[in-house]
Amino acid sequence: MKEITHLTNLHTPCYYYNIELLRKTIGKVKAELVKYPGFQVHYAVKANANPVLLKLISRAGLGADCVSGNEVERAVECGFTPDRIVYAGVGKNDQEIKTALNADIFCFNSESLPEIQVIDEIAAASGKKARIALRVNPNINARTHHYITTGIEENKFGIYLYDLEQVIEESLRLPNIELIGLHFHIGSQITDMSVFRSLCLKVNEIQQKLKNRGIVFPHINFGGGLGIDYDHPYREPIADFENYFATFARFFEASPYQQVHFELGRSIVAHCGDMVSKVLYVKEGRNKKFVILDAGMNDLLRPALYQAFHKIENISSNKPEEKYDVVGPICESADCFGKDVTLNGTSRGDLFVIHSAGAYGETMASRYNLRDLPATYFSGPASESDS
Repeated sequence: MKEITHLTNLHTPCYYYNIELLRKTIGKVKAELVKYPGFQVHYAVKANANPVLLKLISRAGLGADCVSGNEVERAVECGFTPDRIVYAGVGKNDQEIKTALNADIFCFNSESLPEIQVIDEIAAASGKKARIALRVNPNINARTHHYITTGIEENKFGIYLYDLEQVIEESLRLPNIELIGLHFHIGSQITDMSVFRSLCLKVNEIQQKLKNRGIVFPHINFGGGLGIDYDHPYREPIADFENYFATFARFFEASPYQQVHFELGRSIVAHCGDMVSKVLYVKEGRNKKFVILDAGMNDLLRPALYQAFHKIENISSNKPEEKYDVVGPICESADCFGKDVTLNGTSRGDLFVIHSAGAYGETMASRYNLRDLPATYFSGPASESDS
């Protein structure tokens, strides 16, 4: 991170993106995909929708996974071809459905029969046929934070297993719907590959039951969920794509010619982005020292929302280490980036780096308290070819 100190006109708080690391990460993804010709990756736009990053990812040939009509439009604007765009979400409104249909996207990941019926009606009125993958809730616990677990029955996501056959039957009767696959997503920040193994085995069971009825879909989408090492961003700057894809290749029993899709977000962009902030004040209490930054929970929400850990570093100081609570200026007690964080001795004006903030950082920023949105900087040019 030393190059940050060379930016003399840095406006904080800001997001700082390491473009070279992003290129290397995408390169690793593509190198793994070469091993498995039937595998395709759609980048999860919700993780980070910065146009500079999206254009770089689209030029590399990845698809896009969108969860709103505006994300579909942004993906198209940034160069993702519609035939590689998938659109998920439990609450697509009519206008968003029209937007996706007009763009002629590859596939809707649909979460309920009522949604599929609405898509059928809108497609009929538009003179189109909508390609649909049924999002199935496989009732598998991802063993991650309960806010980012999405594949158990208490979650709002997906079609429950006991309803699946009925939904398939009724969907097949709809004239403007083409069922092309099944979609799964069980959670986020998963680093235990046995969870993905369990997902594969469950999908094998589901597929076998459908095959017994003569139903084989050409596409299976396993969603995303691959986690990163937030504790050691320098040691593990690229996620474990090798074991991730190998797990699916080993344990998923794909039918002949079946395409396998993934929706990776965090694992592609998290480590390439950091939040940079300046120390406003150091406040000493009887039992604690507080570092008050100019970045707040409106700039980086994850610690307040998920109690998420990010490695924090004072890049301005070589003083002996002390423990601090690192907080922001927002009028909320939840506006805290870390408690009892060991840092080099800190003074007003020091620059702090909150690492691995490239996913669900900038994209979740808000103007709460009427604060300005954080600035963005890039470590190098992002316009050269990434093929």
